[in-house]
Amino acid sequence: MSTFFAPGRVNLIGEHTDYNGGFVFPCALDMGTTLTITSNSDRVLRFRSANMPEVVEVSIDEAFQPLPNRLWANYPLGCIALLSKKIGGLPCGYDMVFEGNVPQGAGLSSSASIEVVTAFAFNELLHAGLTRTQIAQLAQECEHRYAGVNCGIMDQFVSSWGKANHAIYLNCETLEFDYVPVRMDGISIVLTNSHSPHKLDAGTYNERVRECEQAVAMISKKLPIRRLAELTTDAFNKVEHTLTDPTIHRRARHVVSECERTRQAVRALQSGDIVTFGQLMNASHCSLRDDYEVTGHNLDLLAETAWQVEGVLGSRMTGGGFGGCTVSLVRNEHIPAFRRIVGQRYKDETGIDAEFYVAKIGNGVSEIQG
Repeated sequence: MSTFFAPGRVNLIGEHTDYNGGFVFPCALDMGTTLTITSNSDRVLRFRSANMPEVVEVSIDEAFQPLPNRLWANYPLGCIALLSKKIGGLPCGYDMVFEGNVPQGAGLSSSASIEVVTAFAFNELLHAGLTRTQIAQLAQECEHRYAGVNCGIMDQFVSSWGKANHAIYLNCETLEFDYVPVRMDGISIVLTNSHSPHKLDAGTYNERVRECEQAVAMISKKLPIRRLAELTTDAFNKVEHTLTDPTIHRRARHVVSECERTRQAVRALQSGDIVTFGQLMNASHCSLRDDYEVTGHNLDLLAETAWQVEGVLGSRMTGGGFGGCTVSLVRNEHIPAFRRIVGQRYKDETGIDAEFYVAKIGNGVSEIQG
């Protein structure tokens, strides 16, 4: 029996830029998914979850097709299927038990943590020789092919490469990255769960991907590009007239401006300018609300209420949007008031109890018991 753990993540800034080849700035959490795995002689993959009632069984002697009704087991099944193809098949069956403490639907990448812990575990057990980056890429391919979400690589990458007390400044086009220490004396990263679950597979996420592809096609008639993130702000200003569809124009403007905000935010954090970092978080939320239209009433309410609370330096939605969490920088002495004020207003206006977590930045995927 072997046990493995992979974390969820929170993205501090740089949203919906990853599949556009841009910069992101996430960190791994100490919350995630634990996988306990043993081999069996049944030639069956048996998926159990401490968080779900059903047990799913798949024969290893049959073609690994995505399961119907978008069952949660598609996440690990897809990773096993892709890895099995790389190594020429599985030697036996496996019993797997997954247990996660990342709130589902909170936009903290519970799905990526399942994918990465599975890919890492089978890579270790079968001596497949994949690097952490290749594990992230395999997990991303699983998300595309078995979950139907055309996501970027950020979530899987940080779950693979996370480092305690550091954020990852990642170029999603080249996969070059730097670890940046997160030093914010007297300030904590506070996650607020809207309990309005996001659903990336509902179609709106994939719609944003298509809209960005349309923007690239329009701009390329004037300036050949492959990804929106190739454009600087000045370059975008020179070609934005080619975006004759106002919706497509807004989507592209968000991506270009968000890449620039992310660069500025990293420089601010490295120089200890947390005030500027917080202001850029606020601007990021506004762009996601107005230009990318992925926030919605509940996330806007949480962020905009946070902006009015003493001791809050910045607050924005994090993750894919359409529900999920906000991430806020809050001075430690003001956290109780932050919870009370934001929680009460949110309850009054939505009837929903928000949930708050003080984030701890953890390490990437690892074996915790061999």
